[in-house]
Amino acid sequence: MSTGREIRLVEEDDGRWSALDEETGVASQGDTREEALEMLDEAVALHTGEDGDPVTDEDLRELGIDPDSVPDEPAEPDAPWFDSAE
Repeated sequence: MSTGREIRLVEEDDGRWSALDEETGVASQGDTREEALEMLDEAVALHTGEDGDPVTDEDLRELGIDPDSVPDEPAEPDAPWFDSAE
């Protein structure tokens, strides 16, 4: 059954694979295409709240991050394999 997800797969110069979920903008990497897709599925599930627990302000403080400095909406990823111009 198709979920209608559009995913971009890129083989990097070092042989690793990057996977990007076009709708959410979530990206992941793996040593193989299969691993990149598995990691992407997990990352998207965490991003959409289908898996894991939401990050709280207390979680951020424990990591030494000021909760007021974190935007409420996700930003464009700052990752070498992500290029929104493509």
